[in-house]
Amino acid sequence: MSDHVEAADAVYRELLERLGEAQPQPRLGPTKRVLELLGNPDNSYAIIQIAGTNGKTSTSRMIESILRAHDLRTGLFTSPHLVRFTERIGIDGDRISDEAVVRNWEDIRPYVEIVDAELEAVGEPRLTFFEALTVLAFAAFGDAPVDVAVVEVGMGGAWDSTNAADADVAVFAPIDLDHMQRLGSTISEIAKTKSGIIKPGSQVVSAAQTADARRELVAAAAAADVPIIFEGDEFALEHDAVGVGGQLITVRGRAGTYPELYLPMYGDHQGRNATLAIAAVEAFIGGGSKPLAEAVLAEGLAEATSPGRLQLVGTEPTVLVDAAHNPHGARALVEALGTYFDVDEIAFVVGIVADKDAKGILETFAPAASMLFITQSESERAIPAEDLARIAASLSIPELPVYDRLDEAADDARRWAAEGERRLVVITGSITLVGEAIEIAADRDWKAKA
Repeated sequence: MSDHVEAADAVYRELLERLGEAQPQPRLGPTKRVLELLGNPDNSYAIIQIAGTNGKTSTSRMIESILRAHDLRTGLFTSPHLVRFTERIGIDGDRISDEAVVRNWEDIRPYVEIVDAELEAVGEPRLTFFEALTVLAFAAFGDAPVDVAVVEVGMGGAWDSTNAADADVAVFAPIDLDHMQRLGSTISEIAKTKSGIIKPGSQVVSAAQTADARRELVAAAAAADVPIIFEGDEFALEHDAVGVGGQLITVRGRAGTYPELYLPMYGDHQGRNATLAIAAVEAFIGGGSKPLAEAVLAEGLAEATSPGRLQLVGTEPTVLVDAAHNPHGARALVEALGTYFDVDEIAFVVGIVADKDAKGILETFAPAASMLFITQSESERAIPAEDLARIAASLSIPELPVYDRLDEAADDARRWAAEGERRLVVITGSITLVGEAIEIAADRDWKAKA
């Protein structure tokens, strides 16, 4: 391991000593205060910010890739990570280097500590993990420097630390029920919190929403006196068809129609995410009045990736991972499997964290599952496998093997798939489980040699 890798891992351990992402503080002041002490690096580049419940990361990655194809130098901030925390900060299409992480952290640490002391003096918790990481990302983007940063909201919107900066374009992926203990028990309440990223002077682009969510977004845009456009009205996915390694989509944007674009991702939901990404870039480049150059757009989409989303990690037998961590994501996964994969039987290897709708997720998988292997990730938030099995016991699945370790569950699922024909294994249920599966697949070389 290089010195830079060790030093970056030490930064991560230092960040982990702070309040974790499961305990976000509903405040913007501390993040704003550190950014002010740093001279507001977030003012040195444009920002496109993405909120919503599902599809935020994929949409963010597509927007970034399209912008980069337009010869813009990009920053990308997403969460959570799958394997290493440096995945969360991208610079011009690459994961931030370990050296840049260490250098930027050393630069901002004194200012973070100043604000920590100010907070503790008035009885408040010091900056959380995510607040400090947000400052690190914004500082790294200014240091790079980038032309535009694509920033995914961590949780909610109004009080999420990413909202300390003002977005030029505010983007909303589909809003559904999730994080209800933090954001509210209804879609209206959740949408109202997420609408907080809408600021005066911004442009607002939204996926199709439920009536309740749409009403909240429209009200927030009106209060900020800014325009808002919705999928299905001003832009839409006109057509999608299965293609080799993904799909071909035709998108009607605000400024033009873009036929037969290749998207190297599976799932109708990814076609809709791409549609939202295109509308967001149209808004950013030309205010939605100028069509994007089709060759440039095609290049940007063709190079987009979304790790952990219907990602192939094993062959002979085929193993996919997908970070479906709520019922909405689980439905999208099941629909995509039925459309894009010609198999007869599917085994789901499932582990879910404690603050998610485990019953809703399992109920969604059950009709599509020939086998369901219950397990848990190493996260302290993971529902113990035995407890998850009890939740699943009421579902009509023939067999329900239970494993405390993902590697053992995956081994048995792969063995089951290899014993038959046209069988598929899908590891899913939480992002932490998917991250561990990707590491196990790489360590054990699940992909057959060409």
